[in-house]
Amino acid sequence: MRRVVIRIVVILVLAAAGVAAWQYANPSRDGGEDNSGVLGRIAAALGLGPDARAGLYSGYVEGEYVYVTSQIGGTLTGLAVERGQQVAANVPLFQLDDAAERAARDEAAERLRQADAQLANLLTGRRQPEIDAITAQRAQAEASLRQTEAELARQGQLRAQGNATGQAYEVARMQRDRDRGRIDELTAQLRVAQMPGRDDEIRAAQAAVLAARAAVTQAEWRLAQKSGEAPAAGLVMDTLYRPGEMVQAGTPVVQLLPPENIKIRFFVPQAQVAQIAVGQRVRITCDGCAPVMAAVRYISPRAEFTPPVIYSREQRARMVFMIEARPIEHPEQLRIGQPVDVALVRP
Repeated sequence: MRRVVIRIVVILVLAAAGVAAWQYANPSRDGGEDNSGVLGRIAAALGLGPDARAGLYSGYVEGEYVYVTSQIGGTLTGLAVERGQQVAANVPLFQLDDAAERAARDEAAERLRQADAQLANLLTGRRQPEIDAITAQRAQAEASLRQTEAELARQGQLRAQGNATGQAYEVARMQRDRDRGRIDELTAQLRVAQMPGRDDEIRAAQAAVLAARAAVTQAEWRLAQKSGEAPAAGLVMDTLYRPGEMVQAGTPVVQLLPPENIKIRFFVPQAQVAQIAVGQRVRITCDGCAPVMAAVRYISPRAEFTPPVIYSREQRARMVFMIEARPIEHPEQLRIGQPVDVALVRP
């Protein structure tokens, strides 16, 4: 019985091939049924091509992969996932050696602290112990001034009574003037010590802080490039390197497939493509899986498998248009490359 079935299938395949060859050699010119219709019925009987009368179209599952890379190369030191594993968003995927980047980040952070300290020093003036020392010196000068003023007053009285010479009075007056000058000097020093730095110095220090902060940001970015995280939840389709191997900059390390990137690609004859619109619902069925609803997201503006010559009536029957649909429920049931049947859902 099995041999009989095999013979029937072989005969039907040979018949289909013969009709196809005869069709290209003798295109139909009358108003009757064209040869493409005969070929289509034979293909449908063999289970090939879309069954337009049943509203079923053949297709397959395809995916748009996300390749997780690093913009800075290095030796792969850790791989946290394996092929076939489901991962959540933002989980670590791999790690490259980062000793040099960590040292550069720490150096940039120390330079930033140094620049901040220099700017703060210019904005606040001298240290408080230095200001306290100047204040104490001025207090001593004020005490000395009070003493020399008292001595000058005493010498003035003695001079008026004729009991002192003019030279003693002049010495007392010079000492009083000296102590006044000392107080003025210390007062000016205290004022300068409490003042911030010059405007030019402050602007230069502020620019140094901004440059150091930018260096820290750059160092942190380079350090972050030494590890890869999942940009979205999905299935790890493949890991392209093993620990210990050298990864070039920009080379993918992990191949990820988020469920929202799964799509169904099927083909519709040109005579029926006008019946389908973007957003239309379709039902996806496959062997061993429950039906999945999908929505049409893309209709190709070009025909596939178009003859290279003139579009005769017979040749138009061979033209199909590629259509892509995205699952709106249970995309995890579908597998990449899996053949599916697509049925239109009429509103």
